[in-house]
Amino acid sequence: MGLTLYPAIDLKDGACVRLRRGEMADATVYSTDPGGQALAWQAGGCGWLHVVDLNGAFAGRSVNRQAVAAILAAAEVPVQLGGGIRDLAGVEAWLAAGVRRVILGSAAVKDPAFVREAARAWPGRVVVGIDAREGMVATEGWAQTSDLPVGELAARFADAGVAAIIYTDIGRDGMLGGLNLEATLALAATTPIPVIASGGVGSIDDLRALKRVAAAAPEGAIEGVIVGRALYDGRVDLAEALALFTAP
Repeated sequence: MGLTLYPAIDLKDGACVRLRRGEMADATVYSTDPGGQALAWQAGGCGWLHVVDLNGAFAGRSVNRQAVAAILAAAEVPVQLGGGIRDLAGVEAWLAAGVRRVILGSAAVKDPAFVREAARAWPGRVVVGIDAREGMVATEGWAQTSDLPVGELAARFADAGVAAIIYTDIGRDGMLGGLNLEATLALAATTPIPVIASGGVGSIDDLRALKRVAAAAPEGAIEGVIVGRALYDGRVDLAEALALFTAP
């Protein structure tokens, strides 16, 4: 089975942006029409959309509701959404609104029982987002770094029924310098949960390297990759990337 490419739609103040290393003050606006951007990625052949409410991640509650609603109204492909979802009511509301999978990040560190409960209630529809700074888990929109190692957090959910883990190396995110393949593979080797790589894709060569690493890992251990700035800047051609991932 091929890898899944998730184009990133990161929302800040209603616009589609990309940050560098998670810094809200270092944002590049790529579109003020989130619904139109969703349609563009869908028209390009993407089978999923990865959406993050950046304001919500910092605020601890959903903020860009209108923009997310526009994406859900426009897109026919499934959407996974993260940022500010902190309780069961929030999970239920977004799933009812049409989101296919919710991403729980800070909550996974601060309230693992909630994440396990959500995964039990909605099997296959909860994703754990693990954002790391030098191997340690970061929370609150990456503003805080915990003393919890990535592998230890992943182990907490090994039997919880979560659909996937999104692993992001914060130091590489938005910097176009390549994925942290070593850490991604190490995580994939130690958890039974499929891993989605994130943070640092800058060229088609980075995706080729990920494909090689995924082929060396147990089947399905690395499920896909999130690509943001490189797609928006044209450093990665979407058609070429999708063809790479579907080729044997």
